[in-house]
Amino acid sequence: MLIGEVARRSGVSPRMLRHYDALGLVRPTGRTVGGYRAYSAEDVRRIFHVESLRSLGLSLKQIGRALEDPAFSPSALVGDLIRWTEDRLERERELLARLRAIDASAPADWQDVLHVVSLMQGLDSASAARRQQTVLGRPEGAALPAELLAGAVLSESDPVVAGALRWALARSDGDGLATLAAGLHSDDADVRRRAVLAIAALPETPAASEALAEVLGDADPTVRGQAALALGGRGVGAAVPALVGMVVEGVNDVDAAEVLGALSRDPDRAERIMAALVGELAAPSAGPATRIRLAQALVELSGDAPLEVLRGLARDDDRAVALVASAFVGVLDKRSAEDRDDPPPVDSGGDGRPSDAR
Repeated sequence: MLIGEVARRSGVSPRMLRHYDALGLVRPTGRTVGGYRAYSAEDVRRIFHVESLRSLGLSLKQIGRALEDPAFSPSALVGDLIRWTEDRLERERELLARLRAIDASAPADWQDVLHVVSLMQGLDSASAARRQQTVLGRPEGAALPAELLAGAVLSESDPVVAGALRWALARSDGDGLATLAAGLHSDDADVRRRAVLAIAALPETPAASEALAEVLGDADPTVRGQAALALGGRGVGAAVPALVGMVVEGVNDVDAAEVLGALSRDPDRAERIMAALVGELAAPSAGPATRIRLAQALVELSGDAPLEVLRGLARDDDRAVALVASAFVGVLDKRSAEDRDDPPPVDSGGDGRPSDAR
């Protein structure tokens, strides 16, 4: 076959076939009377072999060795190709993320593009001080793309810079929630922790609450704890089991108890919270330290039921538990007495005096 027909059948241009010939990679078996290259069926097969190896990323020099040297082992070369390809893909992913961040900022002109690129460079700095300055030192009114800030939050290990990024993200025009929500499903617990803290700092929206609710059962206690505190603070009752678990485990138990107290102002939730705390008190695994933390949570609740449970704990076999519970009984008794002594409500429709004084 002449070079034109080989090019049509193989999809390799005549120019590349001549290049292969010059390199000695695929030399035609013969020549015509007129001096044209004449390829045999075996030559064409070799061309397909060359193209197959090129598709794996091998250089023409490497392909020549692979086809000519029987001792040339593919395992080491393939391993190198895998590493090179992974590095290239990582660079491509980084480039794609940068382009998407620029696109999300809706640049009006190239100055806007340069502004975003400058922000990216600052956030990529090895200096924590420069990264913080990049976030906090922007000119008044300068836009900070939410998606870019969200991505930076997920990768920021310095707690001070991370706080600045969360602050800026919560005040940006967008919310970056999609990026942060994806971070909640990362295999890296540190990334999930950063994501949940950032979402908790965002303005309250149903979408943000739904994202936080997805990690109430997370394996990492910090992730589920921060999600529970944020949701409980927003009045979401689904956080109650996780909050009770925090009290039992001693993880941010004071904060969890306060949030449970706020949630218990709803009578329907109060009964549920009370039952959960009492159930944990009755658990065989509830040692003295756990019972003390549960007592501290009970004192945050309102009503007579917590007082009765604390009176029972004041007779606990463990002296420390009994003393703490007795002290809390005194606190609740005093609170109850003060509530009974509150002045009667003022009747706003009369002369300003209590209704029973007229």
